[in-house]
Amino acid sequence: MADAGDLKRLPLEDLHVAAGARFGAFAGWHMPITYPAGVMKEHLHTREKAGLFDISHMKLFRVEGPGAAAMLSRACPLDAAALEPSQSKLSFFLDEKAGILDDLIVTRLGPQAFMVVANAGNAVADEQHLKAVAKDFDCTVEPLDRVFLAVQGPAAEGVLLGAGLDLASMTFMHGVEPKKGWFATRSGYTGEDGFEVALLPAEASAFVELLLADPRLMWIGLAARDSLRLEAGLCLHGQDITTETNPLEAGLLWAVPKPLRSAEAPFIGARALSAAIAAGPARRRVGLKPEGRQPVRNGADLFDADGRPAGVVTSGGFGPSAGHPVAMGYVRADLADPGTRVFADVRGSRLPVDVAPMPFTPHRHRKG
Repeated sequence: MADAGDLKRLPLEDLHVAAGARFGAFAGWHMPITYPAGVMKEHLHTREKAGLFDISHMKLFRVEGPGAAAMLSRACPLDAAALEPSQSKLSFFLDEKAGILDDLIVTRLGPQAFMVVANAGNAVADEQHLKAVAKDFDCTVEPLDRVFLAVQGPAAEGVLLGAGLDLASMTFMHGVEPKKGWFATRSGYTGEDGFEVALLPAEASAFVELLLADPRLMWIGLAARDSLRLEAGLCLHGQDITTETNPLEAGLLWAVPKPLRSAEAPFIGARALSAAIAAGPARRRVGLKPEGRQPVRNGADLFDADGRPAGVVTSGGFGPSAGHPVAMGYVRADLADPGTRVFADVRGSRLPVDVAPMPFTPHRHRKG
């Protein structure tokens, strides 16, 4: 693990210290892992009321210019020109083998302006990648220094309204610039209704104070963020999706528009993705429900009933809302149907695990 002195610090770290956060390393950052309430209460509070997450480790890029849409359609399997104003879409950076370099959210801000939100661990590589692609197009790529906050849960809309930010008219996977230097989307990483708000660092502490004046809101750490996203069946790049996985086997082909699934599509990796679609997946990402109460963790090997290798667990833990252990991973395509039983190697013992539908808890997004 990296030495704490080598880690990047969140702009609001003093607030997390004051809130009693326990810190740890994540993607090169010194991140709040839990608060005094503990991961179980933080998780359930988010599902029942509202949670506040500091996600300032993630990176925002403003892409602007006459060639912005064409550039993004080269960088991602995305028809950026077809996005409606304020529409957000999940997409990817792929390599030439259709491996997933990163997953990201692209939002159309205006006729020639887009916002790209990328993952913390890939921020430097993503910036280099975007700027390299942009050299062939008439557009600029501007990395933004922002405090980035997520307010997630059924009370999220009301909490923001009480803090003076009215986003009630916005539906799931849409984004706007509500103030100069601010950016907000109705999206998140929990399966709940919620918002992600980027704002200028100088304005962040006062805004957080307004938010936390609402008794329905509490700070939530990285541990509960992970259990929430796992229950919701959402991938973590570097674990569930990597350069060794493509969107087809990851179950994310829905994010690639059908007209772009041909070898002639303009995005990087189009030929390899088209070939993978034609061949069909050798393995698939699936939900996994261990028998009993013992969780299985990422890295556990999976075996079929005959003891042959069946796949691997990529994320696993206990689902506080589901009430049982939850996991996801990859299994051979012939084992991917829900109800199929496989066995996880847990410290030398074979634990029965059933392939299960995801999400483990229903999504509650505001779709209209």
